[in-house]
Amino acid sequence: MPFDFEVLQYRAKALASKPYATHESRVPDSLRNLTYDQYRDIRFEPNRAWWMRERLPFQLQFFHPGFIYNKTVQLSTIEPDGKESPVEFSTKLFSYGKNTDLGRVPGDVGFTGFRIHYALNNPAYLDELAVFQGASYFRALGQKMRYGLSARGLALNTAEPGGEEFPIFEEFWVKRPAEDSKDVVVYALLDSPSVAGAYRLTIAPGASTVMEVKAALYLRESANVKTLGLAPLTSMFWFGENSSSREGDLRPEVHDSDGILMERGTGEWVWRPLTNPGAVRVAAFSDENPKGFGLVQRDRAFSNYEDMEAAYHLRPSAWVEPIGKWGRGSVRLVELPTPDETNDNIVAFWTPEALPPAGKPLVFEYKLHWFMEKQGGAKGPPAGFTSATRQGFSKTHEPELRRFWVDFDGAYLQGAGSPKIEAVVTVGAGAELVHQDVQKNQYNGTWRVAFSIKPDGSGKPVELRCFLKREPHILTETWSYLWNP
Repeated sequence: MPFDFEVLQYRAKALASKPYATHESRVPDSLRNLTYDQYRDIRFEPNRAWWMRERLPFQLQFFHPGFIYNKTVQLSTIEPDGKESPVEFSTKLFSYGKNTDLGRVPGDVGFTGFRIHYALNNPAYLDELAVFQGASYFRALGQKMRYGLSARGLALNTAEPGGEEFPIFEEFWVKRPAEDSKDVVVYALLDSPSVAGAYRLTIAPGASTVMEVKAALYLRESANVKTLGLAPLTSMFWFGENSSSREGDLRPEVHDSDGILMERGTGEWVWRPLTNPGAVRVAAFSDENPKGFGLVQRDRAFSNYEDMEAAYHLRPSAWVEPIGKWGRGSVRLVELPTPDETNDNIVAFWTPEALPPAGKPLVFEYKLHWFMEKQGGAKGPPAGFTSATRQGFSKTHEPELRRFWVDFDGAYLQGAGSPKIEAVVTVGAGAELVHQDVQKNQYNGTWRVAFSIKPDGSGKPVELRCFLKREPHILTETWSYLWNP
């Protein structure tokens, strides 16, 4: 039968009806024991890229196994007639640099993933567009971007006491593009002890690259799923303008994303700045039929980071735009402590309120936008957005109070000078609001809400919310923050 999503979904259903089968790694110790630098010395030969000779708009390059990448996957292409054509591993596809003592590399060892190339920034050069490697991780770029946060096919039991389960894309198929194709289609078969699934990703490159994702998941009879995370995003936040410490680093901020943005089913926009907590922290934002959520890098000036190598100001944001109604559930944000910038410590995903029984599919679709716009994802808050969050205290004047500055920006706010603009500040249990003020910043046109809270001594985390209004209109998204005493 010609290969399509329905064929792949049938395979996923059949796979889920059987007990999970583990697959022993075929990667020899000589490759598994490589250091990071040794592994990086193994490079794909660009002149052997798939579809290069045909001069198609998209080309494929593959990843060699080794280092921490010891799980290989099967790769195939889908020809115009729908037939599957396996991509065979060969050492001739790679240069090995200084790695001269690797022993025999098995001819059937396989690849650990692949990357897609496209003339994203220059018609004469094919840049990296997207990468699929490791578990169910993938990431993509739009124009003039640097790799940053990642997406995943599925998140299972993230931050649960029993430990997280990492589903794996076991097999990939890439549809051969036509000579005038403006997008490329990737299929993936996902498997884990609890779930099997079929995925189709249609990738359209551009200033903002958009992936249209369709998935069908099947739970096994033996599934032990406490938290099922759809459309998961993974990022890094070490410290930012809202952090109380820079860990002795010279840079003002270090993060791939600085906040989570949500457009709720009611139309309310919510922004929560990210933190690097002292312990694992999980927040759930209940919703029904969400309109979108994402991890966003809002600070776009080089001066925010002063890092010419990492170029954090060019890291993409990612926005999940559901297709159809996703029902009741919650957007979940997991923040993990990290001692440096080498660890992805932020996870965000949608978790549905109810799961289907074993054998019944959970089918969902969404668009995943990789973008660099200053506000929002596919679109942004209709008026004002949070541009900065700062906190601290005074050692000499009322040191028992915790002080916050929240800056709001936007086209309307830049031109507004009315004293009728009000700040609405809400303080949850664990503290009381002592005083607040709102005024226009004459130096950059933003509006600043300054307020202080007094903890009650219980040590409980305090939920804070703030937005601007001018009767009868809400002027900004809702700033949401969890402050730990």
